[in-house]
Amino acid sequence: MSDEQGRPDRARRKVFGEVADQYEAARPGYPGQLVDDVLAFAGPAGRDALEVGAGTGKATVAFAARGVALTCVEPDARMAAVLERKCAGLGRVTVVNGEFESWARPAERRFGLLLSAQAWHWVDPAVRGELARAALVPGGAVALFWNDWYLAEDALRDEVTALHRRYLDELPPHSILDGRPRESVMGADSWVGEELGNDPGFTDLTHHQYVTEHERSTGGTVDLLTSLSFYRRLPEATRTALLAEVAHAVDAHGGRLRLTTTTGLFLARTVR
Repeated sequence: MSDEQGRPDRARRKVFGEVADQYEAARPGYPGQLVDDVLAFAGPAGRDALEVGAGTGKATVAFAARGVALTCVEPDARMAAVLERKCAGLGRVTVVNGEFESWARPAERRFGLLLSAQAWHWVDPAVRGELARAALVPGGAVALFWNDWYLAEDALRDEVTALHRRYLDELPPHSILDGRPRESVMGADSWVGEELGNDPGFTDLTHHQYVTEHERSTGGTVDLLTSLSFYRRLPEATRTALLAEVAHAVDAHGGRLRLTTTTGLFLARTVR
């Protein structure tokens, strides 16, 4: 992912495209209340939005369903292909395959809302604030949000954690094992709020958290872990053996587990 200051590990930025369809099927979406809160904050201008790091469209579809026109910039061609296929019937969704940092946006093209779901940490911190401001109309809104997932059942979490320790020298920094993942950006005091709050080009900084819970099958659990960059970069033999053990543990608990999802949302406006 990134370090606690939001500096991206560039080598991990495009590993998700290796499993683009699995990523689309496995990753949870975002609460409807979050979409409501973003659009209320952005106002009418937010109906014309830029999405940075759109991935396979987990957030795109939710905003498009509310009548938002979206230009979606996605650096990985494999993820962009899934996004285009998924949004083909939605209308008013334009997919751009490329890096946000080098995207040749027409100078006259500015948006009322910039949103980034589970992706802003991948953008170069040296330029991301400047690029966001340049892409927005005066007073335009920024909405940055992430999901954290963790096991709701202590006994199963302990068992799965023990399995990880058997195969790994260190536990993954962003997985389902911690009650609060160590690289979490959920809190108002994380690097996200600090970065926006310290940038004089932004104002009206606002933070929300949402908590939801859902069940996963054994296969759904393995797919979720496989979609995370930490697991993608493990040696294949280690990843296969570890996830087989995790699957066995979930099967032994009835083939289902409960995941709690915490979603953190940061909102701000550009200075007029």
